[in-house]
Amino acid sequence: MAEIGDCRARSPDPSALACLAGVAPSTRQCGKHKSVDFRWAVNKQPRDAVCDFAADSRRADPWAAKLYDDAIARGKDHPHATRILARAWPYVIWHCRQDGTACDPAKHGALQALLRQDQPAAA
Repeated sequence: MAEIGDCRARSPDPSALACLAGVAPSTRQCGKHKSVDFRWAVNKQPRDAVCDFAADSRRADPWAAKLYDDAIARGKDHPHATRILARAWPYVIWHCRQDGTACDPAKHGALQALLRQDQPAAA
């Protein structure tokens, strides 16, 4: 958050926060051709901070680990899988900032669905 700042007007929605953090991909379209590439022209300090956070979070958070593992299973290399995970975290962070609350795993719908899926079926 220190790299991004506390001015909420700069990020009116989660995708704007992802762009501000430098983890949104660059999408270009010309006619019928569409390409999605790594965004080179960003402030690298916030991107590095979010990517480092994402890389570390996959060791402590089952939801983050699943996103990372799914990206690896799709053939992405470690840096790309980390950026995919880093692109998901601003959505969680944005909602925490808007609500003025800390991240509560009990309210994280995707994490709860993942945990329910891992539970043995009740007989």
